[in-house]
Amino acid sequence: MSHISQIVLDDANLPPPTPEIEQERKVAMFDLMEENSFTLPMRDEREVPAGPYTLALAIREKRLVFDVASESGEPCAEFHLSLSPFREVVRDYFQICKSYFDAVKTATPGQIETIDMARRGIHNEGARILQERLEGKADVDDATARRLFTLICVLHFGG
Repeated sequence: MSHISQIVLDDANLPPPTPEIEQERKVAMFDLMEENSFTLPMRDEREVPAGPYTLALAIREKRLVFDVASESGEPCAEFHLSLSPFREVVRDYFQICKSYFDAVKTATPGQIETIDMARRGIHNEGARILQERLEGKADVDDATARRLFTLICVLHFGG
């Protein structure tokens, strides 16, 4: 099965992340490297090098850039996605995450669970949008889409 063997976030132009955002990034990167599914479909009748792949994620000129290379460094694909479809769900995700982090400090377990369920729902929505936007460019499973969505959030808001 084709997969991502290395991921690079181009966060050089972003402010330093908050501790919470840094933790989310670390967990998503770790989980992504542990298990993921990432396949590039054949393009214009041309053979696409099989994975594993190195994936560089960046935001450039208000677009999300996926730069995919083989492990040997051979360019495989580059695609740019508009950030517009992600804006609302990313904003909602960060708002619910803030509520969750605040609730963990003072709320009851039932309240925390309710907020966490809402957080997972918004996260799933972001992953679904990502899978739709990647259609025809790359195939990813649900778990990979969720982890990539987390990294998009980190890049989108920086800190």
